[in-house]
Amino acid sequence: MRVYWTETAVENLSGIYNYIAQTSTQYASRIVDRITRRSEQIAKFPFSGRVVPEFETEQIREVIEDSYRIIYYIKPEQIDIIAVIHGSQQITPSSVDE
Repeated sequence: MRVYWTETAVENLSGIYNYIAQTSTQYASRIVDRITRRSEQIAKFPFSGRVVPEFETEQIREVIEDSYRIIYYIKPEQIDIIAVIHGSQQITPSSVDE
């Protein structure tokens, strides 16, 4: 199945890179690469992630990479990655693209 990164998710990823790059651009690149590679798992096994507790719907799931939650929405024809947030951050339905 095709994985699409929403504008919000891309902005989240850019913010993660910029924050980490203040200390180490090499480590920032590595983290972003690891996060983006998780989309391969999501494409092959969309239901492998757990249901996101804040949403409580089967179609909105997440996988964890390092300290980050990769939140995605399973649609009939594609999967949308709707947010990438640090595990300590709170998420609300209004803070993501659905």
